[in-house]
Amino acid sequence: MRQPTTYLYDGSIREVESILANLNSERPFVVIDETAFVSSGAEAALQPSFAKRSTTWFSKFELNPKLPDVERAVQLFCESQSDVIIAVGGGTAIDIAKLIAALSQQTQPAKMLIRGEAPLADFDVPLVAVPTTAGTGSEATHFAVVYIQNEKFSLAHPNLLPGFVVVDSELTRSLPRSITAATGLDAFCQAIESLWAVGSTEESIAYASEALPLILEHLPTAVHAPNAEARRAMSHASHLAGKAINISRTTAPHAISYAITSRHGYPHGMAVAMTLSRMLQYNGSVQAEDCSDPRGVSFVRRQIDRIVDLLASRTLDEASQKIDSFIAKLGCPTSLQAAGITSRPQIEAIVQEVNAERMSNNPRSSTSDTLLNLLTSGVTAAAS
Repeated sequence: MRQPTTYLYDGSIREVESILANLNSERPFVVIDETAFVSSGAEAALQPSFAKRSTTWFSKFELNPKLPDVERAVQLFCESQSDVIIAVGGGTAIDIAKLIAALSQQTQPAKMLIRGEAPLADFDVPLVAVPTTAGTGSEATHFAVVYIQNEKFSLAHPNLLPGFVVVDSELTRSLPRSITAATGLDAFCQAIESLWAVGSTEESIAYASEALPLILEHLPTAVHAPNAEARRAMSHASHLAGKAINISRTTAPHAISYAITSRHGYPHGMAVAMTLSRMLQYNGSVQAEDCSDPRGVSFVRRQIDRIVDLLASRTLDEASQKIDSFIAKLGCPTSLQAAGITSRPQIEAIVQEVNAERMSNNPRSSTSDTLLNLLTSGVTAAAS
């Protein structure tokens, strides 16, 4: 997989002009989250570069990439004959840019490609990612999420990894508290999941092990009393967590989260965090008969012990409690029940829509009944 050219420092937004110049770009296609583009300061920094080029803009899209938005973006990109794609925004903007890069170069219908019913042909459209949040890590991964009628799919290809990445924490300083918390929790969950993932490697474990302490130390400050140091640390941690899941992929909490978001409207990172402590407890009780990791039970338990240590805890129970306390202090729900998802039918619907691919990367296997029992513990008969 190619290695992107990465600029990770305050003020690195200024590198976009040199990137465009080095690519001899005359017709950039810019995918932006309009609100973030202005409030982050990206507009002021980048407008001179875009004003002197024949720039096409795409900004009319919903949160979490939807196929109709992506198809409109692909059509506009093809009509514009643009020569580079630049995403400035959060995970949605970056994922849409990735999807444009891939789907604009195909002959098969987008829906077939996304569903895996047709192979993705090679493509190589120059792609620049400029995140304005600290958490999704999309700028560091070779996959992109897209929803088709509330069903979540993930497209993967080595060239979905942006060739140029600009991580400038100054762009995150105007983020509202709620977005800082939700995106930061995404990075928090990515780091922990990457450590126990079946797909983990020494490299991904190293990235995640570096990211997690940074998040524990700096996310509460970034949410409640933001300063430059906390924003800088979270941008770095988010990028590290993204690099970790680019290798390992995510696991059960992410697999469960997509239906929580699509059905109940909770932001992605917040939805993932709702099941994190329960899955830590569940994975910590792995046995030989339900271990999904070919490296075996002892390896998985060592990884769980590593997570417990990184959470500055002595036991699995203490680590689980620390996760919940950390999430609660950010003003976010620690469980489905705390989020108001309290009836058994609601939870059954979520379990039915669990993403099988992500679930298979969890180190301890589970059936639908196992998962339902895990997620409904604490739900009373009256609520069922």
